[in-house]
Amino acid sequence: QAQLVESGGGAVQAGGSLRLSCVASVDTGNFCMGWFRQAPGKEREAVATITSSGSRTYYSDSVKGRFTISRDDVKRTLYLQMLSLEPEDTAMYYCAADSVPCMVEPISEGLNYATWGQGTQVTVSS
Repeated sequence: QAQLVESGGGAVQAGGSLRLSCVASVDTGNFCMGWFRQAPGKEREAVATITSSGSRTYYSDSVKGRFTISRDDVKRTLYLQMLSLEPEDTAMYYCAADSVPCMVEPISEGLNYATWGQGTQVTVSS
């Protein structure tokens, strides 16, 4: 069973940036992967996801143009670069992975991911 460990969260002011990392305990070469977030009182939502090859990405409308997802399978690491952070980005951010490859389209439905990290908190103040 793969394990995922997120890091990089923290407290920043609006307009700031953070880079989240998610390190996997197993080879991620064929994994479908993504970042999700959940704010207090809100449902979990997909933030950014990436195909197994890294060739295609999905972004939610709220982060498009500000966040960038990338992966380095040699390092078994998934990244989320977050720029121009807004108070609305405040949430617990989770890394997710699934061993079933997604080669054509990135998967934004959380139910398709079998493995989740513990989360890293991002807090953006105005």
